[in-house]
Amino acid sequence: MTSSDLQRFHESFNTSARAEAPHQQDTSNLSHGTVATIAAGSDPIQTAKGVYVVIHGHFYQPPRENPYLDAIERQPSAHPFHDWNERIHHECYRPNAFARIVNDREEVMGIVNNYEYLSFNFGPTLLSWLERYDVETYQRILEADRKSCNRLNGHGNAIAQVYNHIILPLASDRDKLTQIRWGKEDFRSRFGRDPEGMWLAETAVDYPTLEALAAEGIKFIILAPSQAQRCRPLPTHDDPHPDWHEVGGSQIDPTRPYRCFLNGNSNTPYIDIFFYDGPISRDMGFDSALSNAHHFAGRLGQAVRGDQRPAQLIAVATDGETFGHHKGGTEKCLAYSFTRELPQRGWTVTNFAHYLSINAPAWEVELKPITAWSCSHGVDRWQDDCGCGGGLWHQKWRRPLRDALNWLRDQLVRVYEEAASKLLQDPWKARDQYIQVMRDRSVSNVSQFLERHQLHILNATERVDALRLLEMQRHSMLMFTSCGWFFEEISRPEGVQILRYAARALELAGDVTGIRLEEAFIKQLEAAPSNVEIFGHGATVYRQLVYSAQISLEQVAAHYAISSLFTTHAREQRVYCYTAHQSDYQLQRIGSMTLAIGRLQLISEVTRETADFAFAVLHLGGWDFHCCIQPFSGRRDYSEMKDDLFEALKQASSAHIILAMNRRFGDQSFSLQSLFAEERHRIMRLLTQGTLNRLAQLYTQVYRDNYGVLMAFQRDDLAVPQEMQVAAEVALSHRMLLSLRALEQESSDLSSTANRAGLDHLAELEAIATEANHMRCQLDVPEARQTLERLILQVLRHLLYEFDPTMLYADLARVERLLSLGQQMNLSLSLAKAQELYFACLNDWLIPECLKWAAHEQGDLEPSNETRISLPYLRSLLKLGQLLAIDVDGWLAQLS
Repeated sequence: MTSSDLQRFHESFNTSARAEAPHQQDTSNLSHGTVATIAAGSDPIQTAKGVYVVIHGHFYQPPRENPYLDAIERQPSAHPFHDWNERIHHECYRPNAFARIVNDREEVMGIVNNYEYLSFNFGPTLLSWLERYDVETYQRILEADRKSCNRLNGHGNAIAQVYNHIILPLASDRDKLTQIRWGKEDFRSRFGRDPEGMWLAETAVDYPTLEALAAEGIKFIILAPSQAQRCRPLPTHDDPHPDWHEVGGSQIDPTRPYRCFLNGNSNTPYIDIFFYDGPISRDMGFDSALSNAHHFAGRLGQAVRGDQRPAQLIAVATDGETFGHHKGGTEKCLAYSFTRELPQRGWTVTNFAHYLSINAPAWEVELKPITAWSCSHGVDRWQDDCGCGGGLWHQKWRRPLRDALNWLRDQLVRVYEEAASKLLQDPWKARDQYIQVMRDRSVSNVSQFLERHQLHILNATERVDALRLLEMQRHSMLMFTSCGWFFEEISRPEGVQILRYAARALELAGDVTGIRLEEAFIKQLEAAPSNVEIFGHGATVYRQLVYSAQISLEQVAAHYAISSLFTTHAREQRVYCYTAHQSDYQLQRIGSMTLAIGRLQLISEVTRETADFAFAVLHLGGWDFHCCIQPFSGRRDYSEMKDDLFEALKQASSAHIILAMNRRFGDQSFSLQSLFAEERHRIMRLLTQGTLNRLAQLYTQVYRDNYGVLMAFQRDDLAVPQEMQVAAEVALSHRMLLSLRALEQESSDLSSTANRAGLDHLAELEAIATEANHMRCQLDVPEARQTLERLILQVLRHLLYEFDPTMLYADLARVERLLSLGQQMNLSLSLAKAQELYFACLNDWLIPECLKWAAHEQGDLEPSNETRISLPYLRSLLKLGQLLAIDVDGWLAQLS
């Protein structure tokens, strides 16, 4: 193979290469006729010609954050992940940003960013979470939109979404507009451009919703075929009154865009509408359409019309979570379809905005009065007992819940207008622009926002009240998130979540105006019957599941105080959505008792309200804590309190010190149970660690004393007594854990001494794994998998980005041994991030080095000074790819 042949192999190997050439189509696999058409000037990117494919993914998760903490708390049902956002991200959002193309041995041949080809929308609340949790994936999504803009004449794949997924036909006119405006502004702040289209929650639509969208500059939406009533060709001079075609039974042709005139004639405002192909979209979500790329392309091909129209569109849409979460591994099907299967058929992968730019609607459509894609009864799924999503349970609670929240919304509107009109020039304009603060809560940005909208110069208290009122309005819209009605029961997490938003809105209204609406609201929830006997109705759900989530500033202070016994806090530290300033802190221990006293100022990052507290926390040992909080009343009182309590501690009497604390602080106190769940669980683990260590030592002694007996049982293939087997598993797991931690600690130091120590620990781990396999032990080391994955990544970064020939073979050997150790321990290591790291380096400099060496061997290059590494080193690095399940056989064959 010549160097030019190798170059072509490189281009076909790197599946993302085509995406880098924005206006060029790869014609290597197209028919002669198709190539001739393109050569004649009919570039399908510029002119509507041929078959176009749009695959739309609606990526969305309901907001799950605790309204008081702005953080998602642990969700045990998502195990082994922290919460469902994390789990679905691991299964869907990240895999689609790094989708694999594999060979028949499951070796990676290419890594594709599916978002470069998918038409997509992401819920703004989901993107906010993703931006914090995995910025690399978040940036891949933004980058994909930029690349699609370059490829498709400035029309990006991303479209906006109504902000927090409320059912717009059921929203007030003012809320409709704010949801659209928030969705637009959030999109603009992330993608750097105005959205052309917008995804409607559950594709729920009516004509007032269309009017609001058109008024806000939205060009198109996407609907289900069942939502159309009738259609006809647009009137022309030759045919000014074309006949209408009834399509109310989902018969509308989805291969073309339609124009919807909002007042019934062509001289009125309009919005364009795409209808996705219903049967194919259903097969993607609920059948085998995505089983492999060839089958998927064949299923899409069944929609191609055999008439002579110059261009037609195959448009499908489904929940984005289908690609990897609902249907595991299907992101690979998409990747191969986008880069190989669909181009080979001569089809153009595009998005709705681009297709609309080259093929304006020639037909108009009228919609049914009020519809959605997931309810056959209009939008009753979000307001009535219609049966959708109910299973064996009724949904009689839906209407009373909707009525109660509508009542609360209207009450809060009156509160907002009356209170905010004294602080803000235009309260509703300020609400529409509050998204700018929601995206950036920095002190400077909040100040600039208030300065733009204030009616007069606001003092500190008024600034807090203005933010509280705006937050009240934010929560009054979050409480209408569609998921609260989607399922069968009001007490499900989704229903509880929207009630928590309502509770926060009620609390904020009371903080500003003193108004108390909660009891009247709870009274209305009594009319919402639960299917769960212990609840009876929505009022009990509220009292039992919503009250428990409410958090006061005193609880935040108690959380800080108790955790300070186990963590050294910085003078300024973030505690969820609060900034904690520690003005003073002193800790003393006597015997088993520990007493800490401090002064703490808390500042809410959301409302900027502040509170100054004094605290005292006593740890009596074990699980017993006594924590007291009170407002800071002055330095003299604080100093006297410190002296008094530390003097009482000297008595070494728990009763005496608790009495002294109660005299100073009153009877209210906080315990370990008062901590937020995440920190409580961390402290519980710390408190049990000593006991676990002692048990591990005991089991280790039992294991050592009976090692010969265990060997005898194994030698004679007899069942080992359970007690002895448990002792062996606990002892070996404990040794494995200690060695893993030591290895990770040593590996962070790249000195030669630390490197030798790390090798010793690695050898110890290999010996433990061998021993465990020999003893047929199931090791219980939950952190082993993640630790080994981190270590492999660490060595790879050093090996590939800080290339040091003197360390090459040692680093290669270490990677191989770490991978082998994972196999010995049956850990099923994920190589995803390691493959992504290696593949980037493969394309960045390993393959160019291969090309240089190939050219050098043919005499096309001057020797050595043009190459970065020697040929043996290059072969070794390619063999590393084999270890990581990367297909590099072609390159190795050329260098052999």
